[in-house]
Parts: sequence; structure tokens; C-alpha cells
Amino acid sequence: MTNYTDGDIDTNPSANPHLNDLIEVRYSRRQTLMGGLTAATAAVFGGMLLAGCDDDGGNGSSPVTVTAGSSANAAAGRPVTLTGSAVGQVDGVAWTQVSGPTVTLTNANTATATFIAPGVANGTALVFRFTATAASGATTADTTVTIGAASLGFVAVPKSLADIVAVPAGYTATVLYRLGDPIASGVAAYANNGTDTNFARRAGDHHDGMSYFGLSAAGAPDANGNTRGLLVLNHENITQAYLHPNGATTVAGARPEAEALKEMECHGVSVIEVNRAADWSYAPASTFNRRITPLTPMSFSGPVRGNDSLKTRFSPDATAGRGTINNCANGTMPWNTYLTNEENWVGYFRRDTGDAARRAATGAVGIKANTSLARYGKSENSAGNYGWATVTPADATSTAYSRWNVTAQAGAPADGTGDFRNEIFQYGWVVEIDPFDPASTPRKRTALGRMNHEGCQIGRTIAGVRPAFYMGDDAQNEYIYKFVSNAAWSAADATNANRLAMGDKYLDAGTLYVAKFGADGTGQWLPLVFGQGSLTAANATYSFANQADVLINTRLAADVLAATKMDRPEWTAVNPATGEMYCTLTNNTSRTAAGADAPNPRAYTDPKIDGRAAGIGNVNGHVIRLRETGDTSEATTFAWDIYAFGAGSDLDPANINLSGLDATNDFSSPDGMWFGLPSNASGLITPVMWLQTDDGAYTDVTNCMMLAAIPGTVNDGATKSVTNTLGGATSTVTTRVGKAPGASLRRFLVGPKECEITGIHTTPDGRSLFLNIQHPGENGGPTNITSSWPANQGGAVTVPSRPRSATVVITKVDGGVVGL
Repeated sequence: MTNYTDGDIDTNPSANPHLNDLIEVRYSRRQTLMGGLTAATAAVFGGMLLAGCDDDGGNGSSPVTVTAGSSANAAAGRPVTLTGSAVGQVDGVAWTQVSGPTVTLTNANTATATFIAPGVANGTALVFRFTATAASGATTADTTVTIGAASLGFVAVPKSLADIVAVPAGYTATVLYRLGDPIASGVAAYANNGTDTNFARRAGDHHDGMSYFGLSAAGAPDANGNTRGLLVLNHENITQAYLHPNGATTVAGARPEAEALKEMECHGVSVIEVNRAADWSYAPASTFNRRITPLTPMSFSGPVRGNDSLKTRFSPDATAGRGTINNCANGTMPWNTYLTNEENWVGYFRRDTGDAARRAATGAVGIKANTSLARYGKSENSAGNYGWATVTPADATSTAYSRWNVTAQAGAPADGTGDFRNEIFQYGWVVEIDPFDPASTPRKRTALGRMNHEGCQIGRTIAGVRPAFYMGDDAQNEYIYKFVSNAAWSAADATNANRLAMGDKYLDAGTLYVAKFGADGTGQWLPLVFGQGSLTAANATYSFANQADVLINTRLAADVLAATKMDRPEWTAVNPATGEMYCTLTNNTSRTAAGADAPNPRAYTDPKIDGRAAGIGNVNGHVIRLRETGDTSEATTFAWDIYAFGAGSDLDPANINLSGLDATNDFSSPDGMWFGLPSNASGLITPVMWLQTDDGAYTDVTNCMMLAAIPGTVNDGATKSVTNTLGGATSTVTTRVGKAPGASLRRFLVGPKECEITGIHTTPDGRSLFLNIQHPGENGGPTNITSSWPANQGGAVTVPSRPRSATVVITKVDGGVVGL
């Protein structure tokens, strides 16, 4: 048989495409969409290859079929995906919104677009249109998404004693900013072994209250800045032992200057720039970064500026001071400044035996000073926290340490200009900071009174209405206050570039009030105004000389007016939808059965399972709320009830666990509290309230925690009769309890060992939440490390690591609003 051949195997040298090439090119170039092989095949055969078979007049087009998906429902704050389909020869597709509250569509020029369901009234319909464009024109289809009310969108985190930050499934917690982290160029990485110095350019300790401010590319405030901002946070205190190689030392009764300086610089405030690319990070070399410490120059503003009680050797004219300390909660002003609040400042000062007599010898002024010092808890024979007054500085002219001794010095002028007897009166104020201007001098706003300021939260701002600022005095049996500005709110002031001048306008003149709660669920705001009522020079308790005297001695003035003693008033928060003000009452071990009243109705025994003695008093605390009469910040009366009582779920439901808490939401010692922002769904219609704990009572069962709630409104519950039995005494009190929170209150986070959960804010879109973990492992030391957090957040460590207070950022894996 002769050899047989078909010739060369490939004899077509042309550049004409293969079928796969046609599909790939057409599918990519035309962006024809939907449905795997069917859509791809339609892109080719429906156009080029079958053009001779259809009756399209030779224009190369074919009919396009478009669908926009079925109508759907979505809850506020959650991601929604729109999926369109186009079959045929298509040049492009796009999603647009037809009706309903406007949302931002992501990937709107693709078949699959997404948006975050807005915070709107339940049942609000949003209509979207999917359009496919072809040579023959545009073909459209519509779909409707109906938005439901905001609801908590996570499974409660169980109680835990583990040494880690635990968050719900579907969330990520990332450590952002830790004790010792450098905030300036040239500062070495933190060694975390006690040898580090220069904390004026490092993160301080005990992270606490915190605010986020959006930052534009031009370095100005940006109300929509979700990926770049300034994070401003307090550093309330220190875990002293971990700051030094082998703990704090004292030599011949004196503290070493280097140790004392480090400890001082670890107090105060941080301003840091933060950015989000894929993940959040802080910018260690940003020009906005700043530390404000007990050594930072301050100025006084308001009625007390220049008053004799502020005169010191450092500031003979009583207008300037040094530093701020024990900064606890915060306030975020609508004109883009930050309020930091001086809480437990009294304990830092030394007062020697004999000071009272020396003051009294100067006459009426000294006698009044003794009364004031006693009321604020500064007794004689008090060494002062950390012994800073014992330092002998290398610079003999320095008074940075001697100022912590408020003992009147023999031979010094009676007016205080020759010593630091009046230094203590320079503390206990609300301090305003402009985070956008690192060169600005913080201002102490004296019109807001002097106390253990926990926080200062502004109420709703309404054009033409004078705004209110709500505050708690954090100590047992102290009071709740509000300050109403003399200036009516103007929306234009929110963008005024002279931010501290706006503080002058709203915070330097107004009326300070203290709350008096009635047993019937009503209350009064009592004005602390010199010359009104008993606030005069003739008062037997304290002879008030003027309004500055009233403000310096706010507690004495409130005593005189018979304000209601509360169970440690701490953070305040205002519901942005209703204007109702909430205040955490952390606990009160001195509350007795006989002393229980309607707004503080419990006194009981709280058992322990870890061998500790049972707690007594109002051990677990509660959250009170009030609604101003007429829903105006200018009101002088209000209605109140108790939103929730802290308690273990196993405690007596009739007299202790009055809110019916269960394993998903039982808590103790509420402290930090904050509502979601009205710029996203967590702050609209039915806002989310975040509740944080600072607890020592329930720590036999769980570490401290953060819960999320969608609370109701004042008087949504009923009155209850509470029987208290404590110390052999029994009493019955009728109180007003809000509707049982049930599933609308859930545990969102549990922290590591021996910590407090505190500080909270979000980006404007609510999709990144910042919070602080304070003093993890606080009961340990260099040779007994009781927590390795945050080093162990990413996994167990082989060698114990000194714990560090730190800021954590929480995001939702699906990109939705945190909590919803």
C-alpha cells in the first residue's frame, strides 16, 4: 500500500480567531453578563456568529433580556447585594436608585452592586433599576428592597475568664494603639521591659474615653472621613509596677525623678492620626500626633479665670496652669473639639498635718479652703498618689514635682502666690482640646463646675435652642449635673475654623444645674447660681462669695440645694433620636437598706464563688435615664426611670435582678456608655446604645464586657416594689423600671483578665468601632505577670509578656454597621 497523507496538519496561516478567543474577547469587551456558559455563549452566538440568522437589519445587535432580581427585605445597617442579569449583546450595565432615601451604591456599573441598608422607618421601600445598554438602546428592570427596623445582628458572646478580647462570630478585633507605641519620628520601638522613656512622645497608659474625628486630605475636619481620622483618647492612670524594670522604687523616702517623670507623662491625652487601607493602623510620624500630659500648659476660661483660689507660684494671676490628670470619660463637640474630664484628681496631692491650722490662721479665706478641701476628700496626713512631691529635681528651679504638695508653706503669702496651696483648685474641671491644631493650648472650662468629672456629653443640637451638656460626679453619693449654655445653637458653628472660639461661645457662659429626683418619677434641675436661694454669703454651710466660688465648690452648692445622692454617677449618653439622657450608676457599697430610695432602690448582699467575701450595698449598679419636659434641653423638669439593673442572672428576680437579665446579657458595674452616630443606621430611628463595665463584683464569673442594646423610652415599663434586706435592716422602696430589655440587650465583647472595657467611638459610617482595653493584668507585676494581653491576641505566647492598655478596632467581616 502506498503511503497515505492528508498533507500538512495545519495549513491555515490566517489570523482569524478560534471560538474560545471569540468568547473571551466578546465576553470581556462587551461586559455581557450573567450566568456562566449561557451568558458567555449568548455574548458570542447571539451577536457575531449568529448575526446572519437573526432579523436585526444587519446592525449586529440582538434582543437583550434584563432582570433585576426578586424583591427583598433587609434590616437597617446591614449590607445588601443587588444582582442583575442581562442576556444578549450588551455594551454596559449600571444600577441606579429610583426612589427611597438615598444610599451609596458600590460597584454600581457592574451587575452586582452593594449598599448598606439605611436607618429608616420600618417598612421603607427603596427601588433600584438595573439597565443594560446595547446598540439597540437601553433595557431596564426594577427591584424593590424593603428596609426593616434596626436590630442587633449578632449572637451574644458568652461570659469568659480567658485572657483575650472575644467578639461575636463575623467580627474582627485588631489591636491598634498600645501603651508605649511611638508617636514621633526617631522614637524607638517599645521594649516593654520597664526601660523605656520619653512618654511625652509615646502612648500613655490606661486608655479611657475616646473620640474619632474624620480628617480630610487637606488636614481639616471631615464629617464623612471613614478611612482617615484623628483618634483622641484619655490616659486615666497607670499600672505603676509594669512601667519600671522591677517596679517603682523609693530612695531615702524620695522617688527618683526619672521614674516620677515617666509616670506623669503616662497620664493625660493622646491625639493620633489613624488610617485605613486594607486594615487600620496609626501613623507614628504624623504631624497631628500629640501628647497632652500633667506638664502641658493650660489656660483657664469662664467665670473662675483670674479668681484668687487659682493663684499659685506658677500662675500668680490665676489664668494659667500645668496639665490635666486622671482623665476619664470624654465629650465630642459638634464644632470638632474634644472634652477630657478630670476625675479622681484629689488623690495625687500631698497634704501634711498642720496645713489646716496654717490655713485657718490666715482668716476667712483659709477657713473656707479647709471646708472645701474636706468636702472634696483631701484630708491632712495624705502623701499623694505615687509620691511625686518627694522628688528632688535635677533642675533646682523646677516646680514640676513640688506643686503636688498643697500644704501651705510657712512664711509664704496667704494669697497662694508663693507656694502651691491652691494647686488643687486648678483641677477637677472639663478641659477642651482642639485636636486639629497641635500648637493650641487646652482650655479648662470652669463654667461647667468642679467635681470628679467623669464625662461631659452634649445633648441634641437644635437651631435656636440653647444646648445642654450632661455630667456625672463619679463618687459614691454624688450628683448628676447639666450645663445649659447661654448661646442658642447655630448650625454654622459646626464648621467654624476657630474651634476653641466656639468653645468660648457655648461653654464659658450659661447655667449649671444639679438633679433632684422625685419618688413619683419626675425630677427638677436646680440652678447653681450665686444669689439664688441659699447660695449666698449668709449660708451657714459655706459662705459663697460669688459665682466663681459656687463653681469651685460645686459639691457644696449641690449639698445646700438638697440634690439627690446617687450611686456613683459616671458616663452620660444622649439618645440621638429621642434626646433622652442616660447615666450609668456604677455601684455604691455604702448604700444601705435605710438609705435606698426610688432612683437608687437596691441594697443587698451579692455572693461570690471564688472565696471572696460577699459584696454589700448596690453592688452591681444600674442605668438611669431621663426625658426633659417638652423634649427641650432648656427644660428645668424631667421624667425618669431606670433602664436596666446590673445583676447576675441567678440573683433574686423580685428584688435584685429587676430587669430579668439572662446568661446572654447579665452584667455588673456599668461604666462606659455611648450611642451610635446619627450619620449611620446605628444612630437613627432606634439607635444602638453601647454599655461597658468596670467591675470587681462579677469577676468571679467573667471578665469585664461590652454590651449592645436597642433601648426603649422613658416610662416604657412599670413601677415595682423592691424589698431590701441588708445588715439586719429591711426597707421597701417603689421605683420605676423600664421594660425588660430581653434580646434587645446582648453581650458583644468580653475583655482579657483584670481589665476594664472603656472608651468608644466609630467612624461616621459606623463600620469601624474603636474601644479601649484598660489595665489588663493590673493585679500583677514584673515577677508575677497576670495577663499577657495584647501580645497574645493573635495567639498564645511562649513567655509571659507585660500587659499593655490598648485601643482595639472592631469591624464586621461583611462590611456592615457594627452591632447591626
